[in-house]
Order: sequence, then C-alpha cells, then structure tokens
Amino acid sequence: MKLVIFGANGPTGRLATQQALAEGHSVTAVTRRPEAFPLSDARLRVTGADVLDATAVGRAVAGQDAVISTVGTSYTKEPVTLYSQGTANVIAAMEAHGVRRLVCVSSIGANYVDAPGESLVFRKVIVPLLLKMGRTLYDDTGRMEDLVRACELDWTIVRPSGLFDADRTTDYVVCRARHPGWFTSRRDLADALVREAVDDRSVRSAVEVITTEGTPRYVKVFLKEALGVGSGR
Repeated sequence: MKLVIFGANGPTGRLATQQALAEGHSVTAVTRRPEAFPLSDARLRVTGADVLDATAVGRAVAGQDAVISTVGTSYTKEPVTLYSQGTANVIAAMEAHGVRRLVCVSSIGANYVDAPGESLVFRKVIVPLLLKMGRTLYDDTGRMEDLVRACELDWTIVRPSGLFDADRTTDYVVCRARHPGWFTSRRDLADALVREAVDDRSVRSAVEVITTEGTPRYVKVFLKEALGVGSGR
C-alpha cells in the first residue's frame, strides 16, 4: 500500500514508518524537519510539511491509499489546536483526493472513562492530576475525535494509555470498551496503527491499545512523559 504518515518524526511515527517499510509498503513521511528524519529506504519519501498548512497536507495526501496521523504535542497550559485543526486539514485533503482510510492517534484522556478494577488511588488521585495537567491537550483531542466521527471517511481512532518505550511488540490488547491497564508501548501502538491502516480493522470505531506485559512503574512513566523529562508521541 501507499501510506502517508503525519508526525512521522515523533517516536511513534518513526516506529510506524519503520514497520510499514519492513512490510513492503511505500511510505510518505511528513515532518516539519525532514532534514532530521533518521530513516532511509527506496520506498520512503520524506516531505517537509506542517499539518496546519492545508495546501501542504493536500500535496502529501494526494495519491495515497491510507493516512496515519501520529501528530502530538506535550502538556501545556496554553490553548491547543494542533489536533483539531490539523485533522480538519487532513480530512479535507482526503475528501478532495478520494482517499478513504484514516487512522489517527488520540488518547484515553479524551472523554475519559474509568476502566473496571482500577484502584481508588488511580481513580481519585492520579487520573484527576493528569487530566488537569493535560486539560488543553485533551480538550483538543476531544474536538479532533468529534471531527473524525462526523466525517464520511473510513476512520479509526486509536487511543493509547501512558506511553513508554519498549524493545519489542507484545501481544497487546485492542478493545472498543475501556480496558484495565495504564500503559501502551510505542512499539505496540505503532504496530496497531499499521495493522488498522493495512488490514482495515475497526473501521468507524474508536479503540484502545493497552500493553499488558513488560510495563514499567507508573512513577517512571509519569516523570518522563507527563513532567517533560522526555516527551512526545
């Protein structure tokens, strides 16, 4: 297939690009800093574009079979519009160029619902703190999800939990209802994104991706991802 990946130079975007290439797909990697993109392959085209630039998004989407968006940003107190405005541009470009398949990364923090069996400390202390810290981010991922659900494309929204780095892809869980689990490895997320795009799984659905083995301590992930001691999707 011909896949275009927005946010390709982020941690998850690079893994998704690498996996898609390894499976024999052609990939257009879209990043604001193409000179810094670390991968090379005969089937890879790296293009410099900002997802907020509608014209550039249209050029990247034209001629593709499917679109994967791994665009993300760190927690901030400032208003966030990257997800909703960027996705609006992607949807418009796909509709204009007749591309049907859209897979985009959101978060379990968007329209958050408690999972069965989660501890009182997690529900009453950790979750409210994270939702408060990421309020502007989660508000915009919620707006993004509304835009995606309202479009006529063959879409899938993929919601990871707390992201962490891992050495391998695991037997992760993909589910449409909230599932117990605090973590998603970026390798599992990347695998799920490619599988959804290539195999047409979970069309017109929102799914969670939860890693259930080899997960780290919550404090370690919190310090790295939430407090900015290393961040990004």
